[in-house]
Amino acid sequence: MFRFDTHYPSPSRRMRRGRLTTPHGVIETPAFIFCATKAAIKGVPAHWLEELNTQIILSNTYHLFIQPEAKTVKDLGGLHKFMGWNGPMLTDSGGFQIFSLGHGSVGDEIKGKRLGGGERKQTLLKITEEGASFRSYRDGSRHLLTPEMSIQTQIDLGADLIVVFDECTPFHVERSYTESSMERSHRWELRSLQEFDRQKSTQQALYGIIQGGIYPDLRTRSVNFVNSHPFFGHAIGGSLGGTREQMNEIVKLTACQLDPARPIHLLGIGGVRDIFTHLEWGIDTFDCVHPTRIARHGGALQKRHPKEHINLKNSQYRHDPSPIEADCACPTCTRYSRGYLHHLIKADELIAATLITLHNIYFMNQMMIEIRKGIEEDTFEAVRARWIL
Repeated sequence: MFRFDTHYPSPSRRMRRGRLTTPHGVIETPAFIFCATKAAIKGVPAHWLEELNTQIILSNTYHLFIQPEAKTVKDLGGLHKFMGWNGPMLTDSGGFQIFSLGHGSVGDEIKGKRLGGGERKQTLLKITEEGASFRSYRDGSRHLLTPEMSIQTQIDLGADLIVVFDECTPFHVERSYTESSMERSHRWELRSLQEFDRQKSTQQALYGIIQGGIYPDLRTRSVNFVNSHPFFGHAIGGSLGGTREQMNEIVKLTACQLDPARPIHLLGIGGVRDIFTHLEWGIDTFDCVHPTRIARHGGALQKRHPKEHINLKNSQYRHDPSPIEADCACPTCTRYSRGYLHHLIKADELIAATLITLHNIYFMNQMMIEIRKGIEEDTFEAVRARWIL
């Protein structure tokens, strides 16, 4: 029920077009995956996502492990029926949230964008060979998540694409810990694969994760490990560096060594400029909270903008009669002005976040449509020039 077909329109490049077939439909790649973290994209019902040409969404095992619990979702028909979504879905393993919250920081710290500290209370209690014990951020209750439990939870949730359980080390830890953590993650990945095989599920396909932090030799070792085991797809995870340049080097090094017969996912990266860069190395899918998160704070994505978005909270938009983008056909831009959206934000109207989120979702989907066409027709550079400076 799963298949991945690719072709390379330009023989001199790793960039490719693909079709990822799942039980809930075909994903045309390259594709962007929106984060419906707790089985919802904030402010946007599932049927609107379909109308905006969304192909696939992601939900988070960590949050759904705590509330409402995966068994409840299973009893109510699985994630698709639970949230009214008919297309393909991916769930992550829960590891990223356990370890990012556990270090007392948001996820940016894991990716290297925040060097220690943070405003969130630490919730990780202990990492052992068995798994990770942590406190619920909701009520302080203690939980243990093991590779076997992560796989069983994801199978209960019913997503099409699921991910092995691993440890995500932050950017600031020393090489020795990164190496020992990677080796433990490899052992957890084998346990994840064994549990997946034991379940004999035909409705899910399992991705392995490449760790190794910012160290090229560790990344290569992790690539070799994942390539040598029968995962359906690859996911590039962990800390990718402290700068965009370092991130680009790590992603390129990793992606170019992965088995090209398998789909390659880049975890947690979704900036417009980053997508255009990483497509060059054969990345097929991306996920990130960025487009929907910034929308809730007034951030509206815009082509060829130095910061990739405008902030509609700013007073300069108070009397602005123009849409977010003049050539955008999203339901927000075809009906509402920047001035009206600015007013809604200042008036604390909930609909402001919804309207901007709709624009950002449409923006990302339209960009990916043009990217796919540009790859097919060998006009990728012209597409790049229309979207980024």
